[in-house]
Amino acid sequence: MTFIKTTEQDSYYDNLENMSINQIVTKINDEDKTVPLAVEKAIPNIEALICEVVNKLKNGGRLFYMGAGTSGRLGILDASECPPTFGVPHNLVIGLIAGGDSAIRKAVEHAEDSTTQGWEDLKNYDVSSKDIVIGIAASGTTPYVVHALKRCNNEGISTGCITCNTKSPLDLTARFPIVINVGPEFLTGSSRMKAGTAQKLVLNMITTTTMIQLGRVKGNKMVDMQLSNNKLVDRGVRMIMKELSISKDEAEKLLRQHKSVRKSIDHGKR
Repeated sequence: MTFIKTTEQDSYYDNLENMSINQIVTKINDEDKTVPLAVEKAIPNIEALICEVVNKLKNGGRLFYMGAGTSGRLGILDASECPPTFGVPHNLVIGLIAGGDSAIRKAVEHAEDSTTQGWEDLKNYDVSSKDIVIGIAASGTTPYVVHALKRCNNEGISTGCITCNTKSPLDLTARFPIVINVGPEFLTGSSRMKAGTAQKLVLNMITTTTMIQLGRVKGNKMVDMQLSNNKLVDRGVRMIMKELSISKDEAEKLLRQHKSVRKSIDHGKR
C-alpha cells in the first residue's frame, strides 16, 4: 500500500481569499464537525493504548508525550494540566517538544528533523521499560518522534502514537497506534486545524480515562485538584457541600482544615 499524506492533500475548497468571513467560518465549522466522527472510528485503538498507559502508571511508570510544533505543544498542554486537575506529581505525565522548551512559543528551525535528539531528550529523564512513550505527529513522519519510538521499541519501552495518516512511519512503528483520518485541511496542509483538534480530543480521552482508572476522580468530581485559585476553592467547597449535605460554612471549615477536597469528604463521612 502506497503511503499518502492525507493531511497534505489539497483542501476541498479553493479561492479562499474570495470568500466572505461568514463563508470561511461556516466551511471551517463544517470540516470541524467531521473530527469527532473520525475519532469515534479509532476508539478500539484508543482503548488499547489507554489500557497500556494505565498498566504502566499503576506499576510505577510514567507517561511521556513527544512531538514537534503543534503536536508537541498539545502534548505539553495535556501533561501540564494533569497535576492541577488530578493532583498527581509533575513528573508522572511529561511532555517533550522538538527544540526544547523555547519551541513551545517560537518554532525552532529543523529541530523536528533530528533522528537522534528525541532519544537524547528521553534519556535525560532516565526513561525505562517501566514507562510508556506516545509520539504525536499529524503527518506521521516527524524524524524526532519516529526515531525516538524506534529506539524505545529496541529498548523494550512501550510505545503509542497519535497520527492522522494511515501506514505512516509513525503508525507502523508504534506498538499501540492511533490513527485519526481527518482528511485534507480547510487550509491545505495546516494540520493545526482538524488534525490538531483530533489530537486534542484523543489526549483528553487518554489522561482523563487514565486518571479515573487510577482513582483520581470520585463520582464525577475532581476531588484531588489543586486549590490554586479562588475559583477552584469555591468549586471545592461546593463539592464538599453536595457530598456531605452540609452548609457552606461547614464545608469551608473542613477545606481550611484539610487543604484537600478528598480529605475533607473522607473526614466528614467518619
